[in-house]
Amino acid sequence: MTGSPFVLSPAPARVDVVRERVRLRPLEDAGVDAMMVVYRGDPDVCRFLPFEPQSPDDIRERIGHLFGGTSLEGERGGLVVAIERLDDGAVVGDLVLFHLDPASGTAEIGWVVNPAAAGRGLATEAVRALIDTAFSVYGLRRLVARIDPDNVRSVALAERLGMRREAHLVESGWFKDRWSDEVDYAVLAREWTPIA
Repeated sequence: MTGSPFVLSPAPARVDVVRERVRLRPLEDAGVDAMMVVYRGDPDVCRFLPFEPQSPDDIRERIGHLFGGTSLEGERGGLVVAIERLDDGAVVGDLVLFHLDPASGTAEIGWVVNPAAAGRGLATEAVRALIDTAFSVYGLRRLVARIDPDNVRSVALAERLGMRREAHLVESGWFKDRWSDEVDYAVLAREWTPIA
């Protein structure tokens, strides 16, 4: 068997994507305090995330190595961007591409959004912009989102985006003092219709 036919496109120097109401921009250390106060320090937001409510130092320790980076390659590679609302410049969440499988051209996509920004379509617009970027800029072939099925907002977001539900893993891991299920959603580049 020969090597994979997948070849990752070179990482851009900077990721800055503007859509109708949101901008995806590099996450920077200067914005960490606001992230903690607005959403990453909120127990309800962190309920389904693989961490407890975070302090600014917790955020820096967990994802600080990704600040300003654009390469998905390597053990600590990944892209993290802030979701900035265009009308007032407020950061309402952040998105990540990580866990690249270079042989298959697959990466995981994740999102954390302030519940106060829910119901306006901002998360859908932002995640759609990152999926567009993953396929058109990075040349990825496949994206996967791993979600706790009790996280109904994230499940609904994946489905609104047209991601396919590929698996439901029952009690697949011990998570926050309980056996937790996981649902996996995915989309292929050939299935995706980018925004013009």
